[in-house]
Amino acid sequence: MRSRVWTRALMIFAGLLVAAEGGAVVKNGGKTAIKGAERRSIKVSVSKQRLYLCRGDKTVKSYPVSTAANGAGSRAGSKQTPLGAHVISDKIGDGAPANTIFVARESTGRIAAIRAAATDPMPKDDLVTSRILWLEGMEEGVNKGPGVDSFKRCIYIHGTADEYAIGRPASHGCIRMKNRDVIELFELVAKGDRVEIVE
Repeated sequence: MRSRVWTRALMIFAGLLVAAEGGAVVKNGGKTAIKGAERRSIKVSVSKQRLYLCRGDKTVKSYPVSTAANGAGSRAGSKQTPLGAHVISDKIGDGAPANTIFVARESTGRIAAIRAAATDPMPKDDLVTSRILWLEGMEEGVNKGPGVDSFKRCIYIHGTADEYAIGRPASHGCIRMKNRDVIELFELVAKGDRVEIVE
């Protein structure tokens, strides 16, 4: 009897979790199954300079970004943005103040001056700010493995001090976002979420 009670409680709890994810719990011949759960993912369009947060086939958020000034490509040292299937391997910067400068994925405790207009001074360095989503390639020989490995190339989605350049190719390979946008996105995604980068 106690076993049946626990089983029912777990089924109800599973149903609540799936409902929160946009799915449904259905019964079939007395059995309970999870159906229609919508997977969260990110799509980055190099040609449109946009990042889309998706639930299943639906776009729920869209942000302007800046991909590589050198275009798309996976070769190490190319300073290009790699295409293809990736996952979020790590999330770095949780709780850091907006515009915090990171070096080698460690907070420096310093706050970047943000270039928000053409008249603002250019940042001296290609700063990584606020939050980091570290990407890992999933396609051997394309964005994973010797000479083309996105993870080893340290390809991130991250904040930037040069917000004025957002919306056009300007990065050294990473996907730059405005600081408020990357902070918001950071809270909406998890490690293991898929990231598809397309031309």
